Amino acid sequence: MTPLADLLARRIAATGPIRLSDYMAECLLHPDHGYYATRDPLGRGGDFTTAPEISQMFGELLGLALAQTWLDHGAPAPFALAEPGPGRGTLMADIWRATRGVPGFHAAAHIHLIEASPVLRAAQARALPSAPVTWHDTLDTLPDAPLFLVANEFFDALPIRQFTRAGAGWRETVVGLKDGRLTPGQTDAVPLAELAHRLADTRDGEIVETCPAARPAMQAIEARIAARGGAAIIVDYGGWHSLGDTFQAIVNHRFADPFAHPGQADLTAHVDFEALALAAPGLTHGALVTQGDLLQALGIEARAARLAQSLTGAALEQHLAAYRRLTDAAEMGSLFKALALVAPGASLPPGFSPAPPAEALE
Repeated sequence: MTPLADLLARRIAATGPIRLSDYMAECLLHPDHGYYATRDPLGRGGDFTTAPEISQMFGELLGLALAQTWLDHGAPAPFALAEPGPGRGTLMADIWRATRGVPGFHAAAHIHLIEASPVLRAAQARALPSAPVTWHDTLDTLPDAPLFLVANEFFDALPIRQFTRAGAGWRETVVGLKDGRLTPGQTDAVPLAELAHRLADTRDGEIVETCPAARPAMQAIEARIAARGGAAIIVDYGGWHSLGDTFQAIVNHRFADPFAHPGQADLTAHVDFEALALAAPGLTHGALVTQGDLLQALGIEARAARLAQSLTGAALEQHLAAYRRLTDAAEMGSLFKALALVAPGASLPPGFSPAPPAEALE
């Protein structure tokens, strides 16, 4: 039993089962035993690899898209260039490098990284040694300034609540003890006003997940963009409209039992992009687009070809494999989606189109 498992077991024995969201928060963010508080989880030596770690092309293209949006919005100065959950800082470092040739962009930008982990803050400082960086624990302390934000695999790690339809009510997933082990269970079924609208599109036994922490995060983004301008690009795995059990654990790049090793596994769930858009009603959102289609629209094929010109042998093979991994439907290209949000009347970033009257992308 891990140290955190022992702490949680004693808590549950004393006070009863805890919500899945509470379990997830403790596993990821406990100050002494939480997954993100105690390690660098990225790369081959970690448990998972994100798009910026796969290829520099991802950050370069998103950075240039943000810079073009900044120009299209009148090049406001100064402005906040922000990223929540920036990992090792690889994405922001690639953005910063790719945009150095955009006239006035670096002079007007101040980087704001939202990161609670001391381990990852240190890695971000090494990735951005000469850039103007300010760190924040939450989005709430971002400055009152135009905001140009990119969030990659941030929302999938926020704690979720999980509900199973039971007639006109819902059973919530909780974590309890069975034979001394942490084990998932369910509450008795009760009606829930916040899920009343989901009775029309679910059947008994189907699962709906909600992410309470996503709403305040989106509200902080909305407040700054609605008042001062800017844009947000959110990239993550998930879809439009939550349905099904997507809670999962990753250890050493493989799926694992989410309840077996608390504090030592990455816990995530698919992102409900519809809920993110609804949490920021003061902003205009574009149509949800797959990562593959977005990167193709931003010119990844030409960028990949140009980089390939200087590569041979194994390096070339790795480069081409990275291109396929980012864009192919069988890999990250379709599972990962992107959503852009701007102030009403402002132009969307390159690669994004206006949302249809009823967003229906699954």
